[in-house]
Amino acid sequence: MKKQMLAVIACLAAGIMIASCSKNDKQQQVQPDPVSDEILAQINAYGLSTDNVRKTPDGYLVEGDILLTADQLKEGVNSTALRVGQVEQYRSSRLVTGLPRTITVKIVGLSAAFVAGVDTAIRRYNSLGLRITFQRITSGNAGITIEGFNQAPVNGYVSFASSGFPTSAGDPCPTIRLNYNAAAFGINPNVLFAGSMIQHEMGHCLGMHHTDYMDRSFSCGGARVREDITPQWIPGTPMGPDPDSWMLACSNGGNRPFNANDIIALRYLYR
Repeated sequence: MKKQMLAVIACLAAGIMIASCSKNDKQQQVQPDPVSDEILAQINAYGLSTDNVRKTPDGYLVEGDILLTADQLKEGVNSTALRVGQVEQYRSSRLVTGLPRTITVKIVGLSAAFVAGVDTAIRRYNSLGLRITFQRITSGNAGITIEGFNQAPVNGYVSFASSGFPTSAGDPCPTIRLNYNAAAFGINPNVLFAGSMIQHEMGHCLGMHHTDYMDRSFSCGGARVREDITPQWIPGTPMGPDPDSWMLACSNGGNRPFNANDIIALRYLYR
């Protein structure tokens, strides 16, 4: 069964989809405000899908797990499209700056399995030799705070996680939210699945978009969509499809570490 991801992150596949990052079911059941054509055009300019956009108190939730604020949409985008496969892309509108730097990560309101998942994700990033490293802390202010929320399925959909893109100041998105309801990660969350979801959402915090934007059939069962950007091919990546990236919009429900092309792309941006 396919689950929508972290950025983490999990779209429509086998009837389970990330719905929203609101804190309770009542908020989800309220008919969302219609999203204007102007907002949809701004989201499209970000290089993101305009399907199933949801207005939330904090902004707009797009592609299931990416939160864009109204201010971010108004600022406009200077995007670079980085081709890592024939139909997959990383699109970075913003990146973390001030390198080299260590980004502290704090996790609150979540069980030991999620803490172990955070440590798993941190180890994976730190093993790549990037000019960004992560360090988990237990107190004080953190560069990224990972917090839990409890939301049962709403109208057949379950929310797993959400995060956003770097700030205009070049800092990572400051918040990742994970749903600790049993309908999301289960009663006893699998550490590698939780770690892969956290790793995905951390990817958004660094400026990474979903790599299957052009062909959701890799992870979500969706169709190929229009391609209206001129990509820059990353040397050393394949000319054919590569459907196993950690930044796919939908998870396989299990472990998804970086693949070889993920590593090439991250090192291209951050080393």
